Formats: sequence, structure tokens, C-alpha cells
Amino acid sequence: MPTVSVKWQKELFPAVEIDTSQPPFVFKCQLYDLTGVPPERQKIMVKGGLLKDDADWSTLGVKEGQRLMMMGTADEIVKAPEKGPVFMEDLPEEEQVVSLGHGAGLINLENTCYMNSTVQCLHSVPELKSALIGYPPTGRGSGLDQSSHLLTCATRDLFNDLDKSVKPVKPMQFWMVLRKKYPQFGQLHNGVFMQQDAEECWTQLLYTLSQSLISPDSSESSNTVKALFGVDLVSRVHCQESGEESSETESVYSLKCHISQEVNHLHDGLKHGLKSELEKASPSLGRSAIYLKESRINGLPRYLTIQFVRFFWKRESNQKAKILRKVDYPLELDVYDLCSDELRKKLEAPRQILRNAEGTKLGLKTGEGSSAQKGNDVNMPDAKGTQGASNGSEGSSVATSHDGAPSDKDTQLTGIYDLVAVLTHKGRSADSGHYVAWVKQENGKWIEYDDDSLILQREEDITKLSGGGDWHMAYICMYKARVVSM
Repeated sequence: MPTVSVKWQKELFPAVEIDTSQPPFVFKCQLYDLTGVPPERQKIMVKGGLLKDDADWSTLGVKEGQRLMMMGTADEIVKAPEKGPVFMEDLPEEEQVVSLGHGAGLINLENTCYMNSTVQCLHSVPELKSALIGYPPTGRGSGLDQSSHLLTCATRDLFNDLDKSVKPVKPMQFWMVLRKKYPQFGQLHNGVFMQQDAEECWTQLLYTLSQSLISPDSSESSNTVKALFGVDLVSRVHCQESGEESSETESVYSLKCHISQEVNHLHDGLKHGLKSELEKASPSLGRSAIYLKESRINGLPRYLTIQFVRFFWKRESNQKAKILRKVDYPLELDVYDLCSDELRKKLEAPRQILRNAEGTKLGLKTGEGSSAQKGNDVNMPDAKGTQGASNGSEGSSVATSHDGAPSDKDTQLTGIYDLVAVLTHKGRSADSGHYVAWVKQENGKWIEYDDDSLILQREEDITKLSGGGDWHMAYICMYKARVVSM
């Protein structure tokens, strides 16, 4: 084996042996031990140019005693810690929560997984937590009933407990107040509290918060829940038999993914969900007739909630039966083609800015003369973690201030959303089986909240909860809007 010397910066390393039976990468590893320069940063001059990791030594003409020149920057020397190691269990609970990057689990009190999974998903919305923090102990005014006020306070306190604890939280106060406000969640069977439908719990809780988290002026823009979750729909109602046609507007807190033999993907189910038939009186015919209702999205929220319509009432068994069909859903959802023409026009400029910004990140050249950017200095926030919440009717966005009241920001929606939470159901009936929450953390990791059990999950496994068997399958998906600063 030839022995060479290696010159690096001001240092000279004599008598470095080269094992020519091994590839040059092994020699680079020897130099890494001597210099601290990682192999991928080493540039070693040999005959014909730079030494490659897989070169053939016999073709390089390296001779005994030859001096080789190496260039490259060494790794920073790791300094000894000033303090000794501190173990996780020795930290205060508040610091443990910060270190782990997620809150605590919830104890199952008695068939309350439907409630626990709902709470964990909604707890992941920081703007909702901020609004609850700003909720006054005495309520918003005389217009709010006492049970709604108590449920709002219980939600605020439970969210606070989840943020401060690393040990499982017992949501007894919240459960008691929820049952008082909505007695169906207190149903008993043989002396045991019954399992309930998580979607009903989600809907009822959001409805209560929409009544309480609202400013005294009662304007639409001051309704925090509406700004965060409200979807504005515009519908064309047409009767083919009489030719009558009218338009309707409504606001909902979730879109429905209808499941049939033709539906294989979430997008297909959403299209089906925006079409329906209804029977009502026809003035021109003087009797009932069938009308076709076709809806479009006319205002987008900060958080888009989608319910998979998996349950239907089965008369034979007198219970909600489940549709097990597999329906795929994406990590990134684009709803542009489900929007009205009016909203599409408002989304065009922000979408162009988003495309340009993402193209820049990938090193692609974007059109300098783009009409969306001409004459504007555009600041593109992180597409995965921006701080806006949409204004439902205008297609623009508002951000939530620290006290929870929506405040104006120069940000706009793009119609593109990222998956941040999935509520799943395992079993054959909505009123039985088991519910679990799968929530994306601020650090990008996914946590499975199975009551008081928290399990780290891979992102690629989240979209596998799409159904087709008796395993957990998506029942509710929550997506977070990507917004751009104008």
C-alpha cells in the first residue's frame, strides 16, 4: 500500500496509507478522522482532476511519498455542554409540553371517545384557542343562554389544561356541561352512557361557540367561528318540469363528501355533495315538483371541514349503518373548480403569487411581468404555516388577534388547503365502535390521539385511513388554508 502525505490548509499529514483494494471513499474517511472535513466536502487533486469516491486507483498513478492537496471546510467542533444533561421527566410540566411539541391526551370517561377526538381536532386550531382566551368570564351579554356560556368556559378551560399538562387530562367538567347543554350526549343504555356520533358533537360544539365568540355589534366579520370555519354557498335551484329557476345563499360549517359507487376520491364526493334534489311546491304547476339544487362555493374559510357521509339510517336494524367504501383524500386539496365564477376571479391573483413563490423555492424562473405581481412587492408567507383566517364572503382573509377578535390583514386565500387533522371511526355504526383523532403538530409531525394514548405517526400513513375495511377510516377531515401576503 502506497504512503502519501496530505496538505490541508496550513497542516501537513505525513505517512497516510492508501489501501488501493478499497475505493477512494475509504481514503476520504481516513482524512475525515484526521481533519474533520466530511468526505462530501473534500476536494483532493489527483491526476486528471478531483478524486472521485468510486475512482480506480490503478488509473490515477498515485506514487509512494507523493504529496496530495486537499481543500474543504471541517465540521464545527462540538463544545462540551456548560450544564449537565437534564432528563425530560426532571423538567417542569410546562417545559415538557414545549419539548414534546404537543399537548396531553384525554381520559375516556365512559364511551366518550367521540368527544375526546372532537376536542383534540378543534384544540389544534390556534385562532380558536386565542378567541377562547379572550372570552370574558361573564359572557358576551344577555343574549347568550347560561348553558352555552358554561360550555364555552368549559371548552376554554379544557384547552388550557391540554396546553399545560403532559399527563392525561380528565375532561369531567366539560362532559357534564356538554350533557347539560345537549341532553342526547347523556343517553343511557342499561345504566351505561352510550357511544355518540362524533360529527354531531363537532357540529353542536361549533354552533355553541359561534353564538358565544361574537362581538356585541353582531356583525358577520366579528364572528370568530364564522371567519374560521364558515363556507358560503350560492345555489341555483331549477325545476325542469316547469322551467322555474331561483338562486339561494347559505352559510355552512362543513362540506359533505357523498359516497356512492362512482365516488373513489374526496373531490368526486364533494362534487356529488354540492348537487341535490328536493321536492317543494311549484307556484306555476300548483303542486309539488322536483327541483335540482346545484351549489358553488362563494366564500372560503380559514379551516375547511369535510364530513364523509358514511352513515345512513337502516330500518331493519334501527341504527346508523356504515358505508365502508374506500374514498381517497389528499394531503393537499385544491377547491378552485368547486368555486363560483365570482370567487374564482378573486382567487386568480393570489394563486399566481403562490405558484411564483413555490417556483422560486424550487429554483424555477417565474414570469417577471406577471399581471398578478406587476407593480407590487409581494411577501409570501410559509405556504404550510401562515397566520391568516379567511373572511368567508369576500374571498380575502383576516387574521385573528391575540384576544380572538378577527383583525384585517393584507392576506388573501388561494383555494388551496393542507390537511391538518383527521377524525376517524372504527366499527360498523356511528353510535358504536371507536373514534380517534390524528392531528398535525406545529413541528410538522402527526400524533394519533387515541383517548389518553398518544402515538407518533408518519405522514404517509395518514392518507391510508381511507376506508375499505374494518380499520379506522376518515369521518371528518380538517384542512388549513394557504394564504399569501399581498
